[in-house]
Amino acid sequence: MAKEYSRTQRVADQIQKELAQLIQLEMKDPRLGMVTVSAVEVSRDLAFADVFVSFLGIDDQEGVSNQKSVDENLEVMQSAAGFLRSELARSIKLRIIPQLRFHYDNSLRRGAYMSELIAKARSGDSDHQGESEE
Repeated sequence: MAKEYSRTQRVADQIQKELAQLIQLEMKDPRLGMVTVSAVEVSRDLAFADVFVSFLGIDDQEGVSNQKSVDENLEVMQSAAGFLRSELARSIKLRIIPQLRFHYDNSLRRGAYMSELIAKARSGDSDHQGESEE
């Protein structure tokens, strides 16, 4: 029999849904752009929730300015963690609401980089096939 859907996973999924709505509708910080909550991992004792976020527009940039923007946005998110936690407490019926820790999720950028590498490799293969057929 497959492993059951654990309580921590159910709590993490609910926190992810609620946070996405709260960030979109309730946060009014002008420094913060479009935020996507890509994943939430909750500790076994439900004391901490690691929230993985990505930022629209920043993910497309390269270089040091990109890292600075990511750090600034993470700082804004961390400063709003108390507000978000209190709003979560209103919408989720848990005895203890986990402390929120925000992390940047670079999986979108990493995926784009891997797709680019695959495209280069495929174009290189088609060049080699053309040479061998001649």
